[in-house]
Amino acid sequence: MVFYKYSGSGNDFLIAQSFKKKDFSNLAQQVCHRHEGFGADGLVVVLPSRNYDYEWDFYNSDGSKAGMCGNASRCVGLFAYQHGIASKEHVFLAGKREISIRIEEPNIVESNLGNYQILDTIPNLRCKKFFTNNSVLENIPMFYLINTGVPHLVGFVKNKEWLFSLNTLELRALRHAFNANINIAFIENEETIFLQTYERGVEDFTLACGTGMAAVFIVARLFHNTPKKATLIPKSNEFLELSLKNDEIFYKGVARYIGMSVLGMGVFKSGCF
Repeated sequence: MVFYKYSGSGNDFLIAQSFKKKDFSNLAQQVCHRHEGFGADGLVVVLPSRNYDYEWDFYNSDGSKAGMCGNASRCVGLFAYQHGIASKEHVFLAGKREISIRIEEPNIVESNLGNYQILDTIPNLRCKKFFTNNSVLENIPMFYLINTGVPHLVGFVKNKEWLFSLNTLELRALRHAFNANINIAFIENEETIFLQTYERGVEDFTLACGTGMAAVFIVARLFHNTPKKATLIPKSNEFLELSLKNDEIFYKGVARYIGMSVLGMGVFKSGCF
């Protein structure tokens, strides 16, 4: 089995093709392992589709499945184009969500992440039990739970430096309490937003999370009156463009091909595939 490694905003993914839909969770755990595998944040299995250019199964590095991943969508879009599976503009199926891709040469990829759903607004008092003394999070008056393909909890701080003194244990507690990725952001100006994301499956800060940036962008738009187009800057320090068109979220940035790996026969014998 051949794996192609791509990176989108610091998130790296292994992409492989299969003609049969099956459970690849054990395989994902092994090949994504940073020391005993090829190393990646997730595994994307590209599958044939009758109604779309292709569909995918997406696995986090811990083997758990996710319906959507913004950075992986841009990477798989570039992979599909470079391998003759689809044209520069195409549509694939991610779970139950249609994702449209547009590629600008050589490797700038825009992904239509679709619509969103505000699930809840959560006052600080409901989260206070998860905070330590003098927590940065105590300064966030309201949190917002939003689904942009996967659920995200979003809060805004008033000081950019607070993004670099977040407590991992607090974010982990929130992640389990709300079963969502946790995003803490700072609006520098109406068109520039910095953020940090604690991601499910990774169970730590991630360099970038596409659906997390989409969630922050939408909450900033709805509750802080930012414009319909903004630049978001995650932990990777890359500049990513988010925009809102007809109530759908578009996410654009560079995707990179890293290299190719071939799976050893020992993995087949161990029953991972």
